[in-house]
Amino acid sequence: MASTVLGVGTGVFVIAVIWVVTLLMCILLSRASGAARFSSLALFLLAVIVTLILVFFPRASETPSPEKEVQIVDSFFIGRYVLLSIISVIFLGSVFLAVSSWVLEPVYAKPLRFR
Repeated sequence: MASTVLGVGTGVFVIAVIWVVTLLMCILLSRASGAARFSSLALFLLAVIVTLILVFFPRASETPSPEKEVQIVDSFFIGRYVLLSIISVIFLGSVFLAVSSWVLEPVYAKPLRFR
């Protein structure tokens, strides 16, 4: 049962959402006037029918199927090391250029001041 949250499957969440939406709509439609007021009864009966269908005709079996062991294969192994070597060469070259520009920075003579 890979798709469970707190030991409960997705069907329970679907039924909970259906009933929350149904009760919210029934509360909103109870303030309406005319024929719209009686549509909350039809909405309630529709929610009962959908709930009964979901409870009595589940799609998944009650016993989970045995899962195969997942074997992870790195198909980009050689390419990953080629990229790593290219990045390493670029890094070492940039470090060499940074150090050489730091070492070879010109030092200018300070002018002598006479009073």
